[in-house]
Amino acid sequence: MVNKVTLVGRLGKDPEVRRFDNNGAVCNFSLATDSSYKNKAGEWVNETEWHNIAIWRPYLVDSSEKYLKKGSLVYIEGKLATRSWDDQAGVKKYTTEIIVDILRRLEKSP
Repeated sequence: MVNKVTLVGRLGKDPEVRRFDNNGAVCNFSLATDSSYKNKAGEWVNETEWHNIAIWRPYLVDSSEKYLKKGSLVYIEGKLATRSWDDQAGVKKYTTEIIVDILRRLEKSP
C-alpha cells in the first residue's frame, strides 16, 4: 500500500510554528493548488483546492519559519494523515492534513 502526496502550490498564510516543552515543534500552514478545465459550454473554469500542511521534521520547521511566507511557491512530498479530537461541546471533529517529508522552495528569496 502507498500513502504518498506530491503537491506544488502557494502558501495561503504565513507559517505558524508551535513549540513544545520537549523541544519539539510543528509548523502549520495552508497550501493552495490550482487546476483548470473546460466546462460543457467550452469555457475555462479555474478551481483552487486548499490543503492543510503539517511539518514535524526539526530542520524543515526551522527553514519554513525562516524562509517561507504567504504566497511562497513550494514543492511538497508527504503523506495523508487524519486525526480527531473532541471539541468543547464533546462533538468529535476530524481533519486531514499532509505530513511533510520533503519541502523545496521553488522561488528565490528577494
